[in-house]
Amino acid sequence: MSVIFDDRPCDLGEGPLWHPGRSQLFWFDITGRRLLSRDGTGPLDWSLPEMCSAAGWIDDDRLLMASETGLWVFDIESGARDLVTALEADNPVTRSNDGRADPWGGFWIGTMGKAAEPEAGSIWRYYRGELRRLFPKITISNAIAFAPNRQFATFADTARGIVWRTALDPLHGWPKGEPEPFLRARSGGMANPDGAVFDADGTFWLAEWGAARVAAYGPDGQFLRAVPVGGRHSSCPAFGGSDLRTLFTTTARQGLSPDILAAEPLNGATIRCDDVAQGLPEPRVIL
Repeated sequence: MSVIFDDRPCDLGEGPLWHPGRSQLFWFDITGRRLLSRDGTGPLDWSLPEMCSAAGWIDDDRLLMASETGLWVFDIESGARDLVTALEADNPVTRSNDGRADPWGGFWIGTMGKAAEPEAGSIWRYYRGELRRLFPKITISNAIAFAPNRQFATFADTARGIVWRTALDPLHGWPKGEPEPFLRARSGGMANPDGAVFDADGTFWLAEWGAARVAAYGPDGQFLRAVPVGGRHSSCPAFGGSDLRTLFTTTARQGLSPDILAAEPLNGATIRCDDVAQGLPEPRVIL
């Protein structure tokens, strides 16, 4: 059963990260320029100087945070940011979107046009001091996730309704060969693909924008089941909790009418569903 984890409404909730060292969930309201969290004292909220969308954990005190202009080290206690590397900083059209740490200590981040300009974005990877563009001409980057056996990564272009799978080099985790389609919208009932995460068994959990659910797909792309999340625009899932069996999902209010928002108060909330599947701890980012 899905319940509200945090009822602060996000215009565009994204990037949930369960920090394994702090046992704490962090997430973003991208267009609201906020980082949000909860700890034992209650809700936490950081105002940010620009749109930020995704993060990985460096240690118990610092996150690697992706923004519309760069990758930053973010100090959780002070709120200070230090630039690691620029990310399309010379292109005012784009911002960061979906991102996730990989098992080798790298960090993958997608960009997109602020108005979803066609093919304005890319998929990037930061690894051992190098930021490399992996896949260009992406309209709405999403579904960055890594199989537990480290054999492949996934990414999506929501505008095209496709999730791709790309094989990875086992030594350093760079893509090898050409990506292959894994899931397509409107085939097998899949809605618009948004954020995603794998569980420990290799099941692919995909937030589906507009469908109010996170859907589970097997390694063969077959639909297995779905978890309803209440908010129409489910945007990204993350496993967390003390046993990593709780599925947290961010949602968005973006583009919904006042009548819908009044009738459906879960839109924009962050949702939790207990005992869904066995998740994996998010890997540490190694700078």
